[in-house]
Amino acid sequence: MSGTSEGQGPAGVAVPGSIRPTVTERHTFGRNSTELRDYRAAFNAAQLAMAVVDPEGLVVSANEALAALLGTRPGELRGQHAADLIDLASDARTWHAYREVLRGRRSRFRCTRRLKHRDGRALWAEVTVAPVPDSTTVLLSVADISDRRELRARLRHLQMHDPVTRLPNRTLFFERLTAALESSPFDQGSTGRIGLCYLDLDGFKAVNDTLGHRVGDRLLAAVATRLTECADAGDGCGRSGGHLVARLGGDEFAILVEDSTGTEQVADLARSVLAALQEPFDLAGQRLSVSASIGVVERTVTGTSATGLMQAADTTLYWAKEDGKSRWTLFDPERNAHRMTRQALSSMLRPAVERGEFTLEYQPLVGMADGVTRGVEALVRWNHPQFGTLTPNRFVAIAEEDGSIVQLGRWVLRTACRQARQWQLDHPGVPPLFVSVNVAVRQVWDSDLVADVAEILAETGLAPHLLQLELTESAVMGSAGRPLQALQALSDMGVHIAIDDFGTGYSNLAYLSRLPVSVLKLDGTFVRGFQDEAPANPADETIVQALVELAHRLGLTVTAECVETSGQATRLRRIGCDTGQGWLYSRAVGPDRIAEMLRAAPGADAPADTSGAAHAGAAG
Repeated sequence: MSGTSEGQGPAGVAVPGSIRPTVTERHTFGRNSTELRDYRAAFNAAQLAMAVVDPEGLVVSANEALAALLGTRPGELRGQHAADLIDLASDARTWHAYREVLRGRRSRFRCTRRLKHRDGRALWAEVTVAPVPDSTTVLLSVADISDRRELRARLRHLQMHDPVTRLPNRTLFFERLTAALESSPFDQGSTGRIGLCYLDLDGFKAVNDTLGHRVGDRLLAAVATRLTECADAGDGCGRSGGHLVARLGGDEFAILVEDSTGTEQVADLARSVLAALQEPFDLAGQRLSVSASIGVVERTVTGTSATGLMQAADTTLYWAKEDGKSRWTLFDPERNAHRMTRQALSSMLRPAVERGEFTLEYQPLVGMADGVTRGVEALVRWNHPQFGTLTPNRFVAIAEEDGSIVQLGRWVLRTACRQARQWQLDHPGVPPLFVSVNVAVRQVWDSDLVADVAEILAETGLAPHLLQLELTESAVMGSAGRPLQALQALSDMGVHIAIDDFGTGYSNLAYLSRLPVSVLKLDGTFVRGFQDEAPANPADETIVQALVELAHRLGLTVTAECVETSGQATRLRRIGCDTGQGWLYSRAVGPDRIAEMLRAAPGADAPADTSGAAHAGAAG
């Protein structure tokens, strides 16, 4: 070391290279020359690389460890700018903090730097700069953390990659996706768009169940290889691949297309993936074939979140499976809006019943021979606070799927029976109207429909023969076991059973004789063929006439739905239909309008016929 003064070391002690301690050092610590030599020896022998730096940033003294770290000798470092040696001036923030410590305005500064050894090796170092007490110098220490960073990198790789396929896992995928969405669309070379192929294997569970998880894992690894090949391949238009392929879990994979050039690019990638996966896999002599369903989403980065993109991809993947599997499907905002509406309706159905958001309207069922209203069909409406008035085709199927049809159906039945009884009490001079209520087959399976009907009839005081229950043809024709027993019990009770939309389902005519059915309601598709302005289709008229004759021979009555014109009514009457329902007679109306019709009916002030004959003519 040089014999010139090199400043002070830690705690005001002269650093190595000084010939004698300063007055301040002797006054403050009373160190003798032996102790100072010990400090110098410790400084030079320390494993931690250190240097003393003056207020101008020049190295006053450096130890052997720092010289070895930089591939030089201590003497060669003296007088050099410390910032140049360890790259402290490469960014403004680091440089400013370092200068603040040199000027005594900051107590400590620490950063990590990538340094280059003279032999070309790169190393990572943790740099600490702190003032030396009672001195104008600072102590700079440099710790080699290359091994620590390498270990951390290996651990991160293990944490961020799937052990089976060696692909990035869900965590790394979302990290990369988030970074891509946070990048500026105005960056050089950026398209401001992003694409995603989200796929899973069709029937992969069967592979695990039949061949075992070891074969399943081999298949996943082979699939990952083909996906990577597809992602790395160019598109033939000068654009390279290199898209991120990740395994998100199970048999789900994702391919992220950053800076996509449009929907066609991502769709082409999905097509190539499907084609690649259709080729059989040879796994240790075992030949397997698989297919995949892929959801494709492509949109601008602006306004897109990671959660929103993945929800869209997941929805689109579901559509691909729903549409038949082994295909790719592009995200459709309109289809998604419909799905979201269904979800919103489903979540609000049960509370809506409790909140009283449903009402009933009634459409008259009119005797075709005399034009007299014999009964009404109760039609439920949902007065939705957001979507307005909804007709049954908007929510009944949803209610059947989630089971809320049982609660809703019970409310409809009770409300309709109560209203029918009220009309009977308010208008004793006219024959009482029967009320027809639609019943879903799930109501028969998931509740005790017979007990519900008996309880409601007893509660409202409505006679059983004034209640008609309508079930769809597909539900009734396939009835067996409990449903058939329930229908028979209701029929024995005196309730009439009608088959709705007859002619659109199984049309198992022989089965009619074994069912407790009293009414057939012809589907409107038959009636629409009976237009005024054109001759009736002979085949349609023959079919309808045959159905009516068969029903009458079985003791059933026939109601024609969707009667809209007088010409249709005339032809249906000539054929022999008993009852008509449709806009020719009336649309579905509120209970007050039905009450007005009853008040205007002939003989409204005469005593009522409550024997049930009025209903028998229309509903069996």
